Amino acid sequence: MDTSVYVFAEDLAEGVDQVLDRITGYGAAGVTIAVTSERSRDITPHGATRVTVRHDGVRVPWPEGGRLVPQKQPELPLGELRQRGLAVHGWTVFLRNAAIGEQHPQVTIRNCFGDRGSPADLCPAHPDVREYAVALARAVARQGFDSVVAEALHFSPFSYERCAVPLGPMDAYLFGLCFCHHCLRRAADLGVNAEVAREECGRIVGGVLDGDPPAQGEVTRAALTAYAGPEVVAYARARSETVTTLVAEVAAAVTEEGSRLTFTDGTGAAKGYADGLPPAGLAAHDAWQLGVDLVALGDIVPSFAVLAYARDAARVADDIAAYQRSVGKDRGLRAVLRPGAPDIAALGETDATDRLAAKVRAAKAAGATGVDFFAYGLAPLNVLARIKNSLG
Repeated sequence: MDTSVYVFAEDLAEGVDQVLDRITGYGAAGVTIAVTSERSRDITPHGATRVTVRHDGVRVPWPEGGRLVPQKQPELPLGELRQRGLAVHGWTVFLRNAAIGEQHPQVTIRNCFGDRGSPADLCPAHPDVREYAVALARAVARQGFDSVVAEALHFSPFSYERCAVPLGPMDAYLFGLCFCHHCLRRAADLGVNAEVAREECGRIVGGVLDGDPPAQGEVTRAALTAYAGPEVVAYARARSETVTTLVAEVAAAVTEEGSRLTFTDGTGAAKGYADGLPPAGLAAHDAWQLGVDLVALGDIVPSFAVLAYARDAARVADDIAAYQRSVGKDRGLRAVLRPGAPDIAALGETDATDRLAAKVRAAKAAGATGVDFFAYGLAPLNVLARIKNSLG
């Protein structure tokens, strides 16, 4: 089974040789290196700094022209990374970039109230964003990566830092839908009464903000239809056309540059990132909420990364199997596992390694063709050491 370890560019400050020595020592056949940086502040247990501040930007040469230009970060030492004979994959965050969003707020998500309150979330319906995504794909693929691993190439889940109002899952979902001019127009072109959908979302969410009781239960199409009406559900479904056509453009650009695209659906992270305890609905079944039509993408994309963020090996297997049923058995599936907390909560190292090994076996049995481990810079060294025995 193919394997790799996700590595942030800042991790290489430990020394490229040291990082690669460890990764090869774990038995991994490749490294999935962050080509784009995303604004964050991370605890890095064994890093050159124990708190690492990351900034938005791109780490490969950027072509001249284009309306949206990312900030430039130091380029990756690709020559050194390739010397070991490891596969080198280019991990690329596409539509999450606060620096671009702050400079060009008109390209970001606009909610049902007209607010542009998510500066990091670029709207995949905006023509400038679509042009930027294709340019980014080409810039990365031209560097000769074995694959381009696409993250955030779809609508983003709704998020916020503070909220004193008890929003239910469906209220939060309606709050996060984009109603910018381009989204409204694309939905209308598909026969959706987009203005009615926007008005209904504003009425429902506004009522909850004014003190109405929040909706109970998880987001499903049936529940959403009963709660918000058929036009809202039709509007949500229409977003898949926006994402599918954008992914098709990006995949074509990557192929033309001699690489291949691996598409990452963020639904698994939205469900299980915080605690490794995703709710009952499988990620593949809920991907539509982010505009991801896995059946359609199965005809476009050769490979998919499944964010299997779960403590339970059986849940990992169920998620992988559901993706395979959606995208087809001839598509590559890469299970992304976390070797430590919160997905591995064990009493001792032996037990922890056994649990990780059980998830590797479960992923393989369910149809995964590769397993990747997230992420070198975030996990303590004793946690990373579990990888070797889990692959045995």
